[in-house]
Amino acid sequence: MTTPTSSSGAHSGATHTTATKAPGQESLAPQKTRIMGRFSYLLAWFGGCVSIGTFAMGSSVVGTLNLVQATLAIAIGCFVIGVALTLNGAAGYKYGIPFMVQARSAFGFSGTRFPGLVRAVPAIVWYGFQSWIGAGALNAVSATLFGFDNLVLYFIVFQLLQIALSVLGFQGIKWLENIGSGFILVSLTYMFYSTVDRYGAEISANLVNSEGTWGMPFWGATMLFLGIYSTMMLNVSDYSRELKHGAGPGFLTTLYSMSILPCTLFMGLIGFMVSEATGVADPIKVFSNAVDNTPLLMTTLLFIAFAQVTTNVLNNVVPPTYVLMDAFKLKYRTATVIVGFLAFATFPWELVKDESAAGLQLFVQTYSAFLGPIFAVLVVDYYLIRRRTLDVDKLYDVNGPYRGVNYGAIIASLIGAAVALTFSAVSWYASLIPAGVIYYLLMRHWSACQRFRE
Repeated sequence: MTTPTSSSGAHSGATHTTATKAPGQESLAPQKTRIMGRFSYLLAWFGGCVSIGTFAMGSSVVGTLNLVQATLAIAIGCFVIGVALTLNGAAGYKYGIPFMVQARSAFGFSGTRFPGLVRAVPAIVWYGFQSWIGAGALNAVSATLFGFDNLVLYFIVFQLLQIALSVLGFQGIKWLENIGSGFILVSLTYMFYSTVDRYGAEISANLVNSEGTWGMPFWGATMLFLGIYSTMMLNVSDYSRELKHGAGPGFLTTLYSMSILPCTLFMGLIGFMVSEATGVADPIKVFSNAVDNTPLLMTTLLFIAFAQVTTNVLNNVVPPTYVLMDAFKLKYRTATVIVGFLAFATFPWELVKDESAAGLQLFVQTYSAFLGPIFAVLVVDYYLIRRRTLDVDKLYDVNGPYRGVNYGAIIASLIGAAVALTFSAVSWYASLIPAGVIYYLLMRHWSACQRFRE
């Protein structure tokens, strides 16, 4: 591998303009037109990081943490997320390059297939899975209000709608997330109020006054809540390249943390409180059975449907789209449509079955083991090997110093993944140091890894 090189002046932040780009005009080239200001960027992360799984994360710490500890665990998790997103998104923010180009510095042109697949395959699976969940929520609204029940039709229409929104690129994402954030915040506030209003006595008796623990289970809980966003930590440069210049690392850490915290806090605590009060881990089932409260039921179902759209378009469309663009030299819109139809091929109606839960959990555990190590490799490469200085022109030169595969990055990632699987309770934390240290040592002291292999 080459030693740190000078920055290419042609791609410095000073040359970026503030003009508007056409919808769907996305490419892997360095971003010259940035369309998101700070507030739009905050709202994009706010609306795009609504994971229904956060309810389950809250439910899982019942009996282990009290209400104060659960709240603090969520807050710490979100702060760690903010730091991680700032660190790994710095290259994209500074140079306007997406994740697949950023990864060439550490993994090489051919080697980027490895982190690309680790990020893209789960995204497509969750795209289909969450679309089926969203369609189910819309179908439930339709059946309740109008007596029309056709889940397959709603799934097809729901998915086609998301594809249509996705082809608009970040122009569409910007306005979808900005508008959607308001509805999501109001819905979560209402759901939180309904939970406290209905189960306040049980919450006070069992959650506020319980002892809980500040030991390893507490720190494991912080990882539960940050782990939901660990995929985003890899490809954050896909989004930071859209943010206009002028924000420092401290501000960005605050922006990321504060954009993710509200939804995570509301949803985590709702799951936590409902599970303790009713014994049912899924608050959606509790709210859906609240037949005496139709507004709560409708709000919950519409929230579920809308959250799937805002999360899918940002989290599950952009990453595999850029991977396809890099691997097959496709246009953005073409790749986006292909990703949308690949989501059909995940057969989400099979994934939601009870008998599929074990296999889905194994799938999540397996790919999640690679997220921390790859993150560590990218951060060490940018900050310690490259010293925050990239020659962008060489990152786009297929015959240049980054050609082929850097096996040092692959080895470090695999060893880190093995550590993550060994210490599953704190896997993301545990994998960072082994992967980062091994990668640094290999790049500095093992001559075979001082260059890329073809």
